[in-house]
Amino acid sequence: MRDFKATRAPEPNAKWLKLRVRLLFGLFLLLLGVAFGRAVQLQVFEQEKLRGLAQDQYVRQIEIPARRGDIFDRRGAPLAQSVEVDSIWVDPSLLPDVKQASRAMAKALKVDADELFARLTRAKRFAWVKRQAKPAEVSAIQALGLPGLGFTKEPKRFYPQRELGAHVVGMVGMDGKGLEGLELAFEDELSGQNSRMSGFRDAKGRKLMVQGAMDPLERQGAAVTLTLDRHLQYVAEKSLSKAVEEARGIAGMVVVLDPKTGELLALANYPRFNPNTPEASSRAGMRNRAALDTFEPGSTTKPFVVATALDQKAITADSTFFCENGAWRVGRHVINDHGSHGWMAPRGILQTSSNICMAKIAQQLGREKMVAGYHAFGFAERTGLALPGEGRGVIPFPKAEISLATQSFGQGMTATAVQIAAAYGALANDGVLMRPYLVSRVVDPDGVVLLENRPTEVRRAVSAKVAREVVGMLESVVVKGGTATRAAMEEYRVAGKTGTAQKADPVARGYSDKRIASFAGVVPAEDPRVVILVVVDEPKTDVYGGFVAAPAFKEIATAAMAHLAVPPSRTVAPGGAVAAVSATPAAAKPGATKAPEPTRPALEDAVTEAPEPGTVRVPDVQGAGGREAVVKLLAAALEPQVLGSGRVVSQTPAAGALVEKGARVTLELATRQ
Repeated sequence: MRDFKATRAPEPNAKWLKLRVRLLFGLFLLLLGVAFGRAVQLQVFEQEKLRGLAQDQYVRQIEIPARRGDIFDRRGAPLAQSVEVDSIWVDPSLLPDVKQASRAMAKALKVDADELFARLTRAKRFAWVKRQAKPAEVSAIQALGLPGLGFTKEPKRFYPQRELGAHVVGMVGMDGKGLEGLELAFEDELSGQNSRMSGFRDAKGRKLMVQGAMDPLERQGAAVTLTLDRHLQYVAEKSLSKAVEEARGIAGMVVVLDPKTGELLALANYPRFNPNTPEASSRAGMRNRAALDTFEPGSTTKPFVVATALDQKAITADSTFFCENGAWRVGRHVINDHGSHGWMAPRGILQTSSNICMAKIAQQLGREKMVAGYHAFGFAERTGLALPGEGRGVIPFPKAEISLATQSFGQGMTATAVQIAAAYGALANDGVLMRPYLVSRVVDPDGVVLLENRPTEVRRAVSAKVAREVVGMLESVVVKGGTATRAAMEEYRVAGKTGTAQKADPVARGYSDKRIASFAGVVPAEDPRVVILVVVDEPKTDVYGGFVAAPAFKEIATAAMAHLAVPPSRTVAPGGAVAAVSATPAAAKPGATKAPEPTRPALEDAVTEAPEPGTVRVPDVQGAGGREAVVKLLAAALEPQVLGSGRVVSQTPAAGALVEKGARVTLELATRQ
């Protein structure tokens, strides 16, 4: 029987099976080639890139903040230092419950839980919990045992003297950058150089090891040494605070300067603030008014006009001027004195602070020479204290006669407290103006001196003879008959000048009823060691520098003489200083009879506008009853218009306004509740 199976032809699939095997083999070879090529590409051509990506998984570049340089006073007492404190951070991705963790951490740190939760939800792998935390706060966070927490050291600025010298030193922000004062001015020198180091971390992002340690000196800022004396700064701030608070003023300034070198020994401001807790103070309270703010100095500038006039030989020490018995008309204005004076010499003019006779000296001197004299004493130019925003002041050229008069007694011009003190330093230094400076040295951690200031002469303002002569005249201000008897010291001769300046009103474009009271003096007068300027802004209990600022000067001067070990004055004040005021030209010379102790003068504007014919000033009827107010207006030849009933609560035009006779004055009356 025939086997049909053996004679069956081969199936078509059998011949394709071999083909499929070959195709699969070729495909595997192709895939193997691609894999080999990719491996070659990764291992040869992209080796560096992949190495960097791998290192990024476990190696981190850690930035080490630089330690900020210290700030010292002239004797090495630290005013600003940096300390290492812990800052707390967290990896939010590792927290099992972000909201619950936020509440726990907020409770431990006593911060807002919602704000912390919002901050953590915005971040992916890193978020600050609290920077520059206290040790107790760090311990409280560690006790929570939360995953993903980290702690890093950061330098924090610390001010060991608290409020002392704070306006000068300034402060830094949370990021360690200077915001105010010398911290801002010397940011580059103080900040140093941040360093970067390689560190390892595990799969959870925890730091395991930091390789090596850098020399702290390599990342430390330079040290800044000031001319300030911590003891004198303390006395100045204490005396200024007392003076402003007793006078119920809004602010104050004190400058203590060495006239022979220009060094600022103290620079005090009120109100004070603590740079360790700046959030507790207002922005205005942090302002260094003594160096930055300009104001109209008032009568403290009179000695410079007298000195310039003597130096230019426009007058002599024996020249006499008639003080018009207290009122002198210049054009449409009247210049007033705080008292009725007749004939006086320059010594008496300074002793009684006569505005009228100062204006007459300015007329003798002339516009160009008076302005040049002010410039010679350093006004209208920055002193160069290296403080950002330092004021310059202005001295407009006095085209009008009234401008010439007002600038002679320090109105219609502006200056800083440091400029005024430096100008008095020129008188105390035999007529040579020294550049005032605040920073003594800036030294790198390795001892390299980056900056060093030395005493520098700016220019000769007046001759030595004239300077000594004017200082002698200023001794009459603090003796019987002068305006600042409260500045007199028992063991030291004092020379100085009071100032009571009207404050400008920028809205009304005139002068307000507010005042700036000041006193500038040198001690000892025969061989000056310090210049002290005290300024009280808007005093309310009294407005005169002799009553408000002079006592503070005496307190500071007494402490300064003891601290600097200055021997008592060997001579007493010249007898002529006591008898500078007189009523006739003959009696104006030294040797005349002594003037009586002056009484407190009534407050009066230095310059008032003189009524023109046919005009009258509106009387002040605020608070008066309706009938009484009407009678006063009718007596002043004015027509009253009454609205309402009761007492006067407002009047238009305002009291003191110059109007034509018969003008209508509207009175608004109301019954007080």
